[in-house]
Amino acid sequence: MSEETQSPAAAPENAELPTKEQILEALKVVKDPEIPINVVDLGLIYNVDVKPNGIVDIDMTLTAIGCPVQDMIKADAELAVMRVPGVKGVNVDFVWSPPWTPAKMSEEGKKQMRMFGFNV
Repeated sequence: MSEETQSPAAAPENAELPTKEQILEALKVVKDPEIPINVVDLGLIYNVDVKPNGIVDIDMTLTAIGCPVQDMIKADAELAVMRVPGVKGVNVDFVWSPPWTPAKMSEEGKKQMRMFGFNV
């Protein structure tokens, strides 16, 4: 696992845990700067696991190995998730298997891609 990001303003011990859906919704503000679509609709989020202690583990990928904005996307994802009430820390791990393909995109993501002139 990668180094965990924590915030001094993290939720107290007795706070209600966030849901996977809340985490995914928070991640929709994170966009791939090369493809102006959020990482959820792009299909880049492979797994979200909310632990009982408020730590959120996220497995995600990128559209290409060696993406030059990997660190920026990771930081944006960590910041977005830390804003969700009940989150005490975030681990974002990049995985490359299975490789990303446009087939992993949501219907909304595909619609947005078509609006930008991509054939998906």
